Amino acid sequence: MAKNLVKEVKLDLPAGKATPAPPVGTILGPAGINLGEFCTKYNDATKDKMGDVIPVKISIYEDRTFDFVLKTPPVAFLIKKYAKIQKGSTKGSKEVAGKLTKAQIKEIAEIKLPDLNCYEVEQAMRIVEGTAKNMGIEIVE
Repeated sequence: MAKNLVKEVKLDLPAGKATPAPPVGTILGPAGINLGEFCTKYNDATKDKMGDVIPVKISIYEDRTFDFVLKTPPVAFLIKKYAKIQKGSTKGSKEVAGKLTKAQIKEIAEIKLPDLNCYEVEQAMRIVEGTAKNMGIEIVE
């Protein structure tokens, strides 16, 4: 028999460092799932990606069990990581906060391709370039 889905929750958590403290506890606690079990499973699944922020989609069922699906890191996080900056420009594309090469844009696009709404790397590159431009990142050849 199929389980009845009660709630779906999306969280962005640091890889391998989830704890029952907020934000995990405050969001998942009222749903009644075992926080320690979730944190252990999430940390085991993401321990090879330490240092990254990994979005997770958690499906919570009527019998208080859960499943989760890991996504790829957010584009903005990857852009900051590759450009080696702490944050993007506060003035958007009018102020340069960092630089990325076309090769780095392609790497980010290949990482994000499974989660983006496109099928080809070139299309994904355009999405990544648009995000980078809005963050004040200059794209160089």
